[in-house]
Amino acid sequence: MPILETIEISKTYYMGEMELKALDSVSFIINKGDFVSIMGASGSGKSTMMNILGCLDLPTGGKYLLDGEDVSKLNRDQLAEIRNSKLGFVFQGFNLLSRTTAIENVELPMLYNGLHAKERRVKAMEALKMVGLAGREHHMPNQLSGGQQQRVAIGRALVNNAPIILADEPTGNLDTKTSDEIMSLFVKLNTEENITIILVTHEPDIAQYSKRLMRFSDGHLISDTLSGQQ
Repeated sequence: MPILETIEISKTYYMGEMELKALDSVSFIINKGDFVSIMGASGSGKSTMMNILGCLDLPTGGKYLLDGEDVSKLNRDQLAEIRNSKLGFVFQGFNLLSRTTAIENVELPMLYNGLHAKERRVKAMEALKMVGLAGREHHMPNQLSGGQQQRVAIGRALVNNAPIILADEPTGNLDTKTSDEIMSLFVKLNTEENITIILVTHEPDIAQYSKRLMRFSDGHLISDTLSGQQ
């Protein structure tokens, strides 16, 4: 069974009498263990699609199936539960709490799981070790480089054992060397941990790390091909 499937997904925004179709009948399947890059110019629909895949927005037409479940039939609390248990998010701006240590930032998603503080700490330590930050657990974000901050964000995305990571321009604020290190980490998580990764990027060099490249234009999926890392 596919881990994600979109069936004729459409998304329309209304601005007064103006109608803007951000997505127009988009269908695709992503299987467990895929590593997909999504590319497209500004206004192509890639960010809208990412929001729908992340259960942050709902389509106005079509179906989105996550683990075979029709997301449009879920209420707000159920959507929040899915985001916490099945999806990990990594953003361009890291989105770390500035006055909170690395390990405390990683612990944040577990605050809603009812885990004991000791168990949260153990799982957060394991996640930071997985992303190569053992020994930096008690550093504040301003004591970490940009690449290390993004590793904290990836650790936070992993800590609830989510099978899917959604990464939106995760290397956008990083230099080339650090970007390569972060992408190599994603490759390792994909190949060794079998985590499904869906990444939005505008950089072809970054997309080459994925197994599959999807291109969007004017709300349409115009190509879906194998990428560089196969």
